[in-house]
Amino acid sequence: MRRELLAGVVSFFAIVYIVIVNASILADAGIPHKAGIIATVLASAVGCFIMGWWGKSPIILVPGMGINAMFTYTLVHGMGLTWQQALAVVFVSGICFTIISFTSLADQLRAAIPESLQEAISVGIGLMLVLIGLQKGGVIVSDPSTIISLQSFSEPGVWVTFATLALTCILFMRKVPGHLLIAIIFGTLLAYMTGLTPSGMAESAGTEGNQGFSWSLYGEVFGQLTFQNISVMTMGIAVFSLSLVIVFENVGLINAHLNMCGRPERFQRAMQANALSVVTCGIFGTSPTVATVETAAGISAGGRTGWTAIVTGCLFLATLVALPLLTFIPDQAVAPILIFIGGLMMPAVKKVRFEPMSEGLPAFFIIAFIPLMHSIVDGIAIGFVSYALFQAAVGKAREVKPLFYVISALFAVHFILQAI
Repeated sequence: MRRELLAGVVSFFAIVYIVIVNASILADAGIPHKAGIIATVLASAVGCFIMGWWGKSPIILVPGMGINAMFTYTLVHGMGLTWQQALAVVFVSGICFTIISFTSLADQLRAAIPESLQEAISVGIGLMLVLIGLQKGGVIVSDPSTIISLQSFSEPGVWVTFATLALTCILFMRKVPGHLLIAIIFGTLLAYMTGLTPSGMAESAGTEGNQGFSWSLYGEVFGQLTFQNISVMTMGIAVFSLSLVIVFENVGLINAHLNMCGRPERFQRAMQANALSVVTCGIFGTSPTVATVETAAGISAGGRTGWTAIVTGCLFLATLVALPLLTFIPDQAVAPILIFIGGLMMPAVKKVRFEPMSEGLPAFFIIAFIPLMHSIVDGIAIGFVSYALFQAAVGKAREVKPLFYVISALFAVHFILQAI
């Protein structure tokens, strides 16, 4: 229990940034910022409780980055839905996800995906974690002319990130209990000693969190999903696109996390917990939850059971009264943990078959495109579609399971709908 408690704390600190970030993205859809904070906290807490109780896995469920952007910028801005109608789409997509997860279709989906592609997804997610960590730590920055550029090593934040990363690796190799939590504390102290203070989150907390939460305002968001004034065609396209994204992103994430903690037999229960959580998101007033990549931080800290998720859920609830305290954790203290976890996921590349090339290239596409496109779903989609195409091109079409062709076709339709 002590190990699970520690893992839950580490998971929480690795993912707590989502409280402010998700609320900001929801605000662009028209959901009041403070209400978005409460919706994010409640959806995350309940999602973690469902995963802990039903899924019995150390997987953390929070509104997913990328999917929240799809909610705001595709469903609301692109398709012209109101945020209330978009929440109805989330609710229906959650029901579709639930139907899939409570039938044999979930296991059939996993069985239809070649092992090389499954392992490639784990590696791609690991590289995406590294990229996120380098960006959060200030080591690399976005540059319109070069896409990504290296931040000057004269910056204190860069040195704090690398010093914390070095300590994290050393503590892990020496098998020190609580190594990740120790590293986070060390990074926080070092950041303050060098004059660094948390940025974005602190600013948001200063303007929002310190003034308290408006529960009456949240009452205008909770349960406000509506099906009024939305055509059947528009609803169908929106539900199809969102369902496709949440199902296959979570298939990849859950499979990778359970393999990492040695509990692959819990796949279907974890999928069911994830699906039920998505249904609640439409009611709470936020975009769908996913089995976040930061779950790997808790697993590497020793999390193996649902107690890890339950502890994280309790800490999420505590943020409603202690949000200002979270602003003391700077990005430079969390970023090295994400980089380190990404490294731990790299051994999966040994199980990827790069020969023949008809199998190796799609696996490579997944590994490369997930971090470079900053999208788990798009990376998986390109890999799946290319795998089906290449197998047919080399005369091995019959070796591919029919369900895999169906999945690939759905991804192709997804790309077409995005283009439209």
